[in-house]
Amino acid sequence: MKSIVSRIVVVLMVGALTSVVALAKVTKHNVTFDNDVKVNNTVIKKGTYEVRFDDQTGEFSVVKNGKVVASATARLEPRAKKASDFQLRSTGSGDESQILGVTFGGWDKDVVINSGASQNTGNK
Repeated sequence: MKSIVSRIVVVLMVGALTSVVALAKVTKHNVTFDNDVKVNNTVIKKGTYEVRFDDQTGEFSVVKNGKVVASATARLEPRAKKASDFQLRSTGSGDESQILGVTFGGWDKDVVINSGASQNTGNK
């Protein structure tokens, strides 16, 4: 009887652990910048990149050839209705353009980059 109960517990534990992994979702979209842009004052040269948002960690990143070139913390804000396609929001113009956030097609939330946010690895 003990072995059956312990097997059931193991199966439940494995199921619980895999369900947490399944909930984490990284959404991606390819975008081409015609001018240099910035994410939290990190300059991103004009070209084609992949923008990613990890909804579990709240990390927004810009990736080129598999390497993260810029990242920032971001938050989700509700929208009135679902977006019909990908949208990128920025402020400024030309090479002084700063990315404020994005919305992925079909989403009912906006990804908003936390202004002035930086990646901290130490204690505050």
